[in-house]
Amino acid sequence: MTIEDEKRIAAEHAVGLITQGMTVGLGTGSTASFAVKALGRRVREGLRVQGVPTSEATRKLAEQEGVPLLTFEEVVARGAKRGPLLDLCIDGADEADPQLCLTKGGGGALLREKVVAFSAARFLVIADAAKLVDKLYRFPLPVEVVPFAAAIVGREIARLGGVPTLRVKDGETFVTDNHNWILDCRFPPIEDPKALARALDEIPGVAEHGLFVDMAACLILGRGDKVEVVERRA
Repeated sequence: MTIEDEKRIAAEHAVGLITQGMTVGLGTGSTASFAVKALGRRVREGLRVQGVPTSEATRKLAEQEGVPLLTFEEVVARGAKRGPLLDLCIDGADEADPQLCLTKGGGGALLREKVVAFSAARFLVIADAAKLVDKLYRFPLPVEVVPFAAAIVGREIARLGGVPTLRVKDGETFVTDNHNWILDCRFPPIEDPKALARALDEIPGVAEHGLFVDMAACLILGRGDKVEVVERRA
């Protein structure tokens, strides 16, 4: 089994948890794309769902797969009751620790991903087995910044012990769907993700960061040809 097989197995397991009439957040990235494709197959088989995409790339893929989509404006306008706006959110992760703190944002959609995950009653994270690590640090932590503030944010991140690098793609500064930039930040093994998340939240100019803390309900891993489910500890 390859890493891609593990991603697919995890994604298909998560999509199997979707039931009739649900409104589902659709993640971004290579693993999430397997989920969108699996959901498209279920829709063509008769499943009635509506999705809220976390990026323009996911929106395009979902449309190709025939998944009906909503914007948050439409979700709110239809008179959503108190509480979560979405039934589920399914998304990948770049890393996850045993407490299900996550590093996300390798695909550049971290801000929208966090908004959609926050809005869901349950956030299901799908990944290949290699994404589960003892401590977050191997994957650089993405921090989405307002371009005007990139220099000052970088300085403050350095004071926190990180080494920020402006993300570049195809020789140009990478620009998010929200017209911001991303600093990919190398940190030592993160001993306290909650404390680092709070510190990043306090820096003016940070639009969002890729630490997802106390958000995931469970981590669904493809491990070989089997699925392993890791529930978040209370």
